[in-house]
Amino acid sequence: MLTVVSDTHSVRGHELTGRTLQAVREADLVIHAGDFMRASVLDAFEDEARTVRGVYGNNDDSEIRDRLPEARTVDYKGFRFAVTHRVSGGPTELTLFGRERDADAVIYGHSHNPEVDTSGELPLINPGSHAQPRGYRKAHAELEPSDDGLAGRLVTPNNYVIEEFSVSR
Repeated sequence: MLTVVSDTHSVRGHELTGRTLQAVREADLVIHAGDFMRASVLDAFEDEARTVRGVYGNNDDSEIRDRLPEARTVDYKGFRFAVTHRVSGGPTELTLFGRERDADAVIYGHSHNPEVDTSGELPLINPGSHAQPRGYRKAHAELEPSDDGLAGRLVTPNNYVIEEFSVSR
């Protein structure tokens, strides 16, 4: 399973609870779309997960910026994800960002709003925030191989499925 989180905004630790903590521990790979805030928070994720691939966000300190890129491409089970914290131009800019990286989908954060947009050329996946929802539901994303690609869902820490989606080629 691939678990996607973002916008932890903590100075204490990973702030993972419930299903989100379980998903991070069970995942083959965890992608964090930025805004850990402190390096100790990144370290806490690395202690819980098998493998973490992250990017830095606009609120991350210099130590995180030294350890992580602003954007990256991550491969999982034959699918390529373009990962960034934020892109200023909305869906069009995110799609261009993904196309530049020959991605099958784009993962981004920043808004704290868990949402998936599959209406365009590439799926745009924002896992929301598992710790600081800012008026939205706390959430993360989970993706698993299926017969026709990857089956995904946005899930709350109390294991409520907000939305189901898929990533295919």
